Amino acid sequence: MKTTAADFIAKSTIKAADKEHRRKINFNIGKYDAAVVQGKQQFEDLHAVREKAKNLKWRAIDKLDYYLETFEKNISSRGAKVIWAENTEQALEEIGKICAARNCKTIVKSKSMVTEEIHLNNFLKENGIESVETDLGEYIQQLDGEPPYHIVTPAMHKSKEDVAKLFSEKLGTDPRATPEQMTLVARSILREKYVQAEIGVTGANFIIADIGAIAVTENEGNARLSSAWPKTHIVIVGIEKMIPSLNDLSLFLPLLATYGTGQRITVYNTIISGPRQENEPDGPEEMYVILLDNGRTNILANEKVRESLYCIRCGACLNVCPVYKNIGGHSYGSTYSGPIGSVITPQMKPLNEWKHLSYASSLCGACTEVCPVKIKIHELLLENRHESAEEGFSSYGERIAWKGWKQAMLHRKLMNTGTRKMKNWVVNTLVKGWKKHRSELEFPKKSFNQMWREKNHSG
Repeated sequence: MKTTAADFIAKSTIKAADKEHRRKINFNIGKYDAAVVQGKQQFEDLHAVREKAKNLKWRAIDKLDYYLETFEKNISSRGAKVIWAENTEQALEEIGKICAARNCKTIVKSKSMVTEEIHLNNFLKENGIESVETDLGEYIQQLDGEPPYHIVTPAMHKSKEDVAKLFSEKLGTDPRATPEQMTLVARSILREKYVQAEIGVTGANFIIADIGAIAVTENEGNARLSSAWPKTHIVIVGIEKMIPSLNDLSLFLPLLATYGTGQRITVYNTIISGPRQENEPDGPEEMYVILLDNGRTNILANEKVRESLYCIRCGACLNVCPVYKNIGGHSYGSTYSGPIGSVITPQMKPLNEWKHLSYASSLCGACTEVCPVKIKIHELLLENRHESAEEGFSSYGERIAWKGWKQAMLHRKLMNTGTRKMKNWVVNTLVKGWKKHRSELEFPKKSFNQMWREKNHSG
């Protein structure tokens, strides 16, 4: 069933009134905010760092075709197989072929938003393959039957008491278990799955063109185990994750860590440039890299919104967004939530079905202010709105209303037409939805135009 604007409004209305949800989110984001302040201190000139990062991503996206071909050539020379997937269906078809050829029964999977985008777990389940999330946050969400709530912290909306209750119901643990005790339980279960799995699946934080490698940054080590222990390693990554050179990681890894979690650098940073080589003692026997388009070239072709492909998925814009903090990640109904999700989802999917997300914003600009690669997110939200109106996706009533407003604003006499009571009635009665979440609007007794005339004694 397609997600509609009505679904979004219904879900967000319920969640916005949930005070307990708001308390948990404010608590967790408050801890994040405090950590980020400390993390930023590692940069002497943060403005220059962000500017350089944006320029590097501009270069990567501007010459994306060249860098993708360079990446394919270099990683293929070390034995990896590169697969180009135009959409979700092609990606899943290729994964299905790989699994069938190896008679795969169990897959271990590290945290990856792009696998959520193609609904990989559902596909594997339908084909009788167990897919186990090995990131603790993702594992919690999988146990609860929920998608990730946040780009970086999948279970941000859950308290430790919520997780303890969930573990008790699903795994039979003590309902009063501490986070440390629950982590040990999850570790014990997941270590067995690593041994059983025929295939490991990961995403990639960056694709490195000049050496033909992927970079994965994490805090738990589960991605390393997922990529190195099973005999087959499948990487699924969006084509926009490209950076030109290995040297660029010295900038992007600390930048992503600071804006993602407030750390100076994440605990595990891994560069993988192919399957196990002849002189190497461990690692997978084979490696596949699936380069996923799935609407990204639509964004690439649109010069006005192209810069949204610079996104490094740090989640900073979600953490600062007043709308996200009130309605939560699941209300959006899309893989990518928050401000950046509201920009890219309508571009990657049918605009007429997803345009409502670009209106779910106060346009305060906080998302733009915190973006580590200086994407003008709030301006891109306006561009989406403009495109939807230009393509005729607004209602007839809305178009007539704005034409009337335009004419009134351009002609002073029209603005002065009618009494104060009549204007109050028009806004509070005819303008749909005005009073649903607001008090009645009251026009002043005298307009600015009238006061100006009186002050200057003009006729």
